[in-house]
Amino acid sequence: MALDADSQAALSALNDYARQAGADASEASLASRESISAEVRMGELEGMEREEGRSVALRAFIGKRQAAASSTDLSPKGLQALAERTVAMARAAPEDPYCGLLDPGFRASGSHPDLNQSDDARPSPAHLIELARTCEAASLAIPGIANSGGAGASSEVSAFAYATSDGFAGAESSTSYSLGTQPIAEKGEDMERDYEWRTLRFFAELPSPEEIGRIAGERTARRLGSRKLESQKAAVIFENRLAGRMLSPFLGAISGAAVARGVSFLKDKLGQRIFSENFQLCEDPFVPKAMGSRLFDGEGGAVAAMNLVENGAFHHWMLNASAARQLGLQPNGHATSGHGGPPGIGAANLFVKPGAEDLAGLMRNAGKGLFVTDMFSPSLNMNNGDWSVGVAGFWFENGDIAYPVSEVTVAGNLLDIYARLICGSDLDNRGALEIPSLAVDDLAIGGT
Repeated sequence: MALDADSQAALSALNDYARQAGADASEASLASRESISAEVRMGELEGMEREEGRSVALRAFIGKRQAAASSTDLSPKGLQALAERTVAMARAAPEDPYCGLLDPGFRASGSHPDLNQSDDARPSPAHLIELARTCEAASLAIPGIANSGGAGASSEVSAFAYATSDGFAGAESSTSYSLGTQPIAEKGEDMERDYEWRTLRFFAELPSPEEIGRIAGERTARRLGSRKLESQKAAVIFENRLAGRMLSPFLGAISGAAVARGVSFLKDKLGQRIFSENFQLCEDPFVPKAMGSRLFDGEGGAVAAMNLVENGAFHHWMLNASAARQLGLQPNGHATSGHGGPPGIGAANLFVKPGAEDLAGLMRNAGKGLFVTDMFSPSLNMNNGDWSVGVAGFWFENGDIAYPVSEVTVAGNLLDIYARLICGSDLDNRGALEIPSLAVDDLAIGGT
């Protein structure tokens, strides 16, 4: 997407001011956001919030020194002051041998597909309030639901423009709409919470508030009567809606920045099979309407579809320009925008290849074990992959749900866990990750 005239003028001026102040090179970005959100609880309006923001950011380089800053003052005087302040900071910064703009040879160029990221719908505040109320009411109608932690609905329009002093310029815009609720189930002194939510690019594609509320209520009510488990080893199945948390440590460990610092349990595993043989994880930044789609990365770098894991093995670090230089490799489109700081590293849309069995099939094959539907307070040793997490969910026997459980932990080494993961066929596509439920046998369960 090309820059509009105003954005182009502001970013060009900011880079010009940086050069005039003494910068050897610079990158400028402009971010804008408009959002409306409504929150209700027990049918009453709890809060209504509207945000409108527009800011510019600059990263300036003097030799191998860099500094970054941002401002909400987009006037010529404000842009000049930002440039002079940032360049002065760069002069005083310590040298970083790996800093600098992305090499132009790795920049995004040519024509791009239409990612279809923006909707014209602009729901009114009254409409958002009504959606939240309807969603909450549907959850409260489920037997066993006695209270609510609230419901919310929101609408957001955002845009991002980026330009470098050596000629790259690009812009992207998107919309997102969210709806969800968190009911509370009560029976005697027993109290349980759960939730359901959805966030999508197009307003009309959100599930109905009645459906979201019903699912939230049913999920919460079935957690009543939870028990504790005795410590043991058993099969554990991680529900698809939270299974992505199992892969978060993997993505952190293949970040080039972590590898360069030596704080990755995968730093010596590139090219090796660490997942089960059939496991595949693909990345695609060009999926229309998807939450993680993008035309260029946070440094203007070219992005492309790639297999992050194929037949259980991984062959790529995720790299921005700095990490690539540290590792002696080529950047591969995984920079995230710093907008006031150095770029980070992150993935676009991710897709885990589904297996042959649905959730019921995974339970039948396992026989008995723990079905995890909630995870909290994870602990990870990034150097060796030792991992533990608090969980709640359901014990299953003979392939069927037996009773809810809580106050349980599961633990193990991720290298061992990943090698034994089995993928279900029940794909969930919340956010930028499409993933099925994941099963692993003989995992340590901590209880009483």
